[in-house]
This record gives sequence, C-alpha cells and structure tokens, in this order.
Amino acid sequence: MSGYPPEMQDSIRKVEATRARRIKETVTAMSLEEREAILEGFHPDYKDETFHAIRVGASKGQRMPIELAKIVEGHPHIGPDFDLSAPIAETDVLIIGGGGAGASAALLAQEQGAKVTLVTKLRFGDANTMMAQGGIQAADRPEDSPAIHYLDVIGGGHFTNVPELVEALVMDAPFAIKWLEDLGMMFDKESDGTMVEAHGGGTSRKRMHSARDYSGAEIMRTLRDEVRNREESITVIEFAPAIELVLDDKGQAVGAVVMNLETNAQQYIKAKTVVMATGGSGRLHYQGFPTTNHYGATADGIVLAYRAGAPLGYLESMQYHPTGAAFPEQIVGLLVTEKVRGLGAKPVNKHGELFVYPLEPRDVEAAALIRECQERNNGLVTPTGQPGVWLDSPMIEMIHGPGAIQKALPAMVRQFGRFEIDITQEPMLVYPTLHYQNGGVQLKADCSTEIPGLFIAGEVSGGVHGHNRLMGNSLLEITVFGRRAGRSAAVYAQGVKPGKPTLAHLDIWNQELKETEVDTGVTSPILLPDYTRRE
Repeated sequence: MSGYPPEMQDSIRKVEATRARRIKETVTAMSLEEREAILEGFHPDYKDETFHAIRVGASKGQRMPIELAKIVEGHPHIGPDFDLSAPIAETDVLIIGGGGAGASAALLAQEQGAKVTLVTKLRFGDANTMMAQGGIQAADRPEDSPAIHYLDVIGGGHFTNVPELVEALVMDAPFAIKWLEDLGMMFDKESDGTMVEAHGGGTSRKRMHSARDYSGAEIMRTLRDEVRNREESITVIEFAPAIELVLDDKGQAVGAVVMNLETNAQQYIKAKTVVMATGGSGRLHYQGFPTTNHYGATADGIVLAYRAGAPLGYLESMQYHPTGAAFPEQIVGLLVTEKVRGLGAKPVNKHGELFVYPLEPRDVEAAALIRECQERNNGLVTPTGQPGVWLDSPMIEMIHGPGAIQKALPAMVRQFGRFEIDITQEPMLVYPTLHYQNGGVQLKADCSTEIPGLFIAGEVSGGVHGHNRLMGNSLLEITVFGRRAGRSAAVYAQGVKPGKPTLAHLDIWNQELKETEVDTGVTSPILLPDYTRRE
C-alpha cells in the first residue's frame, strides 16, 4: 500500500512508464549564460522586493532578507548598565555554539593548553551539523588535488568567494579527514579499506567522503564524544544561549552574557577570547520557505557580532537546497540529500520527463525546479498546496543493483518509510527548501575578525562559499575553520591582557537606532522561532 494519495499515483505511473527510457537519457549541464538566466528568473535571491538594506551599524547598506534585517536592527535584551562585576565563570576561551564548528574549536583550543568553556543554546549537538547527510569533501586521491578542489569551490561560488578562505578550506581538507578518522569517525570504505568517494553537484572529481547518509550525525557523534572525554579542561553548559557579547575598554572581546533558558537568569561569563560558532538562520523561513535547519537556527551570532562592531558580508545570498521533502506534510522541508542524485536518481516532472541535469550547482538546480513548477506548470501540488517534482529514487537500484538504496541511504528509507512510502519502489516528491546561510560575519583565514579577540567559525561566517556553496563543503568548513578558530583563540589568549569589561557598545547601538529612527519592534537575538498561530 502506497502512502501517496490516488491523485498523485496517476503521475507516479507516468514516472514508472518512462523509467526504462530515462536510464539511458542524459541532459547536458547548462552553459554559464543559461545558469545566469535561470537564476535571475527564478532563484529566491534575485527577488529584490524581499530584501532590505540595513540602516545602522558597520555594514550599513548591506542587503539581506527582510526577515533577517528586522532582527539585526533589533533592540538588545539588556542595557549598557548590566552588572558585569560578578561573572559566574571565568575561562581562557569561551565558545558560543555547540555544533561541529564549536566542538572542533573546543578540542583544538584545549590541545593548545587553554581552559575552555562551551555554551550552547539547546543540547550539545543540537545543530545543523546533525542534519547534514551527504558527506564532506576533501581532495585526497591521486587524480585530484587541493588546486582542483579550489577551482570547483570558486566556480560554484560564482567567482565571488574570498580566495584566502577557499585556500584554507581546500588545503586543510585532507588533514581534517584524517583528524576525524583518528578521533574515531566511521567513514564508508571499500572492502580493501580505501575511502568510498562520490561526486556532488558542481564538482569535477569524486571527493565526497561519507558515513552512509548520516555523515553530519557521525561527525557530531565523534566530536561530542571527544569533547566529553576531555571534560576536565572543557566545560559544556547547555540551554544557555548568548544574548550579548562583552567587550573591554580597549575594544577586545572578553566574554558574553548568557541566558539560562529554564530560569531566564542573565549572567556574565568572563573570558580572554571568544569563538562565535552559532550557525545559520533557516528558522527565519525567508520568503515563507520551509527549512532543513534545526530548531535553534535563528541568526544569533550575526546579531551579536554585528552589534559589537563586526562587519558582515554576502548576506544577500541564501542557499535553497533543490531537494527538500514536499510530501508528506509531516516532513516538508526536511533534507533529501544531494547524494540521492549523486547515486543516479533524476528529477522528473509530473509527466515523467527529465528537465534538468541532475548535478547542477545547488542554486541552479533549485531554480530549475522552481521554474518547472511555476512557469511551466509541470509540477504536482499536494493536498495541502505544496508544489513539487519527482526525484526518481528507484533508478538507483536499476544502476547499482538491488539493496543499493538501503545500503547508501538508510536514513532516507526510514524517513519516508514511516509514512508508507518505499523509496526503493516509489519516487520522492521534492521542492527547494531553505538550507544554508552563505553570508555572515567577515573573517580572515585565521578566523579572526575586526574585533580583537573575537574569532568566527562555521555557518555564521561569510566569504568562504561566495554566493553558492557546493555539497560537502559545509561539513568541511566547520571542521577546518573550527580547528583554526580554536587554535587561534588559544594562542591569542596566551598573550592578551584584558581590560575592564563593558557594554558601552550598546550605548552606541541604541543611540544610532534612535538617531535613524529605526524601530523594528524586535528584541534580538530572538533565540527561538515563533510558530504561534495568529488568526
């Protein structure tokens, strides 16, 4: 019995009828001109009316989604007179964020001899890292090289990336893989022990390392276990989001004010240096899109770093993953990993027709799916009004043989199987979903920022990916730059002489809001999304 309603099964029969022909059918990748045209016509980033230029702060005029601008321009939770005289804890390195970047930073800072405190909004590991499925890129085969990886990253980012950051990403990549494996990560391997590596969209070589389709969860398990094993020198505080950075009278970052989510108590943690690793912003649901992101992804780090004076960049660019689940309603927006297309599943419309090269860069692939539904009217609409096209997963077993899907995609099989949809026999209905924040706080290759003592790592940063991220480079980014941030912060802490802690930057911020008559009615960071029904 199928979990799809009868009106959708008519289209599934057309998909099944065309499958044998499509197994031999190919669609060529678009030219650069074709890619630019489809992006301008259909990608959400190109809708000018949905963006807003912020009116205050160091990056005044920076365009970003209206939903993000509203909280970036928000009012602080506390005032400049908040009492900083009695910190609840003192540490060398304060890490804000408990995902892969924060955990990597904690481990490297500890290895440099630093006392580390890691605070996280929810539980340690509740992060977008856990949601990542497909894999992590690294050029570690004889036919590949960091230079080729570099060119793929730059091309995928539309040649807008910060070159020094891309260089750091690709040069550190093979070392990051070895580090993770040495810590105990279980990568997919051939029978002779060599790594299984696959293609992703926009890549010219097979360099995607994976752990089935649990890659992010396996990375987070490995890092979290290692942090817990070092609890004598790494303190983890859960359910304690940062609500304000603290600077000293020299302008250096010297800790943060955190809020206890259970009691709402606001308390200062004093530090010699701070690593910001708070992740992305998908739970702001730009333009009403569903999201793959975890519950706490509300752009906190951008708000805090910017209010303290750190410039932003690339926030006019968000990544909409081409294949988020579009049916059933209970899982709309959840990720259908790019690995599915890498294994041979093809996106087809309601008539069973292949309409786009399956491994275009993500922004181009997403725009093609939107065009097929909107302009060409070749998508399906679910009973709840969600548009979508088919991702024909049974093709994977036609290519690789029986059992290939269960072996490579056990999480996908289980996710859809809960709703009586067997993806080994039936296609998945998909539609683009808000996935990744390409922009964020500007940083240098050592993860330092314009604020002395403030280091940045992971999705909260901007510049690594330019205006489009390739698959597998987010898990790589959190590992590479998390390690770099932890190491840099620990070294910085050894030589810094902190001054008197102060919240004077809030005076400056509040004054600028007043002078420009900006009042969005929001207190930020918002910490958690609001799903209250207003009607």
